[in-house]
Amino acid sequence: MKIAINGMGIAGPALAYWLHRFGHEPVLIEKAPGPRAGGYLVDCWGLGYDQAEKMGILSKLLELGYHVQDVQWVNASGKISATFKPQILGQMVNDRFVTVERGDLAMAIFGQVKGKVEMIFGDSIATINEQADRVDVTFEHAPPQSFDLVVGADGLHSRVRDLVFGPMKQFENYLDMRVAAIEVDDYQPRDELTFISHTEPKRQVSRFSKRNNKTLFLLGIREPLVGPGVPHTDDEKRDELKAGFAGMGWECPQILAALDHMNHIYYDVVSQIHMKRWTRGRVALVGDAAACLSLLAGEGTGMGMLEAYVLAGELTLAGDDYATAFRKYEERLQSLIKTKQKNALKVAPTYLPKGQFAIFVRNIITRILPARAVARIALMSMKDNFESPEYEKQLNL
Repeated sequence: MKIAINGMGIAGPALAYWLHRFGHEPVLIEKAPGPRAGGYLVDCWGLGYDQAEKMGILSKLLELGYHVQDVQWVNASGKISATFKPQILGQMVNDRFVTVERGDLAMAIFGQVKGKVEMIFGDSIATINEQADRVDVTFEHAPPQSFDLVVGADGLHSRVRDLVFGPMKQFENYLDMRVAAIEVDDYQPRDELTFISHTEPKRQVSRFSKRNNKTLFLLGIREPLVGPGVPHTDDEKRDELKAGFAGMGWECPQILAALDHMNHIYYDVVSQIHMKRWTRGRVALVGDAAACLSLLAGEGTGMGMLEAYVLAGELTLAGDDYATAFRKYEERLQSLIKTKQKNALKVAPTYLPKGQFAIFVRNIITRILPARAVARIALMSMKDNFESPEYEKQLNL
């Protein structure tokens, strides 16, 4: 089948990879002029690690990734309040664990489909009109095309979801948080393989030293959303962040000043998407477009890769019976995704505590509990109770 995929983040290229491998003709569409770099750090483990291995990108992720040695929370003067050794998590999952930049993961998947599938950059789907035997699609710029199916892999603010299922507000659960990921050059000090955070009530600023003298800052703020959402331009985003994090201690004044020299910026709401169905007619959704877990889940990228694999596999097993394939895709994954979303909500109080007492409790618990006990609690909340299908074996590939 010829299948349009709107969005070239994680789930979109992953779906294109499997569709191409299983004998279909995917067409990737991306509104940006090229693949997107940067973004926050993601932990690749569990089902996501398995998918990376299946796709042949694991060695690349291990090369580009980081094995973080220490996670520290510091007070306003920079004194360590609590610490955690994340390599214990890796030991408990047989070292199948690596931390990577989201953009590096996206580029690794992109490399597996580059030159193999058709790609349209600088464009997006404008209209979707389903017919009995096809879907007619118009674009913002490119000439119209017809496809057998259309898939929205275009993230939290999905255009395909808006066109086919309705406005985002019907499905969004805003978690009263916004987060920014910003990269700058030549920031000092550096603490290699150490993730450092300073938390004040409803606000947190973190930094992580990357290779090539680059530093990644992660800024999180908890407050109701006022107006249409986050700003669109980098200047507006920088101004809002400077205002929102003004007055914080530690290195925060220096970090806010460094935003004037930023390379990449990601800034968005922290929300989940809840939908009863991820498919309608000849249109399906994957990744954050279908069921955004939020960054609190720690496995959003892995789930997007898994959803892509399952959708491609079920479409291939079902032949031209896309309705059956869509139904099985949803049946296999919806329970898992709902559990992940619920578990993510439990993390919110510790990620951005509302008050000073909550920060104190988090630090005390982290200090007094054995590291393996903390790791075990974290793994229990993120446990993957799911047996992944083996479509390659079923298809004799």
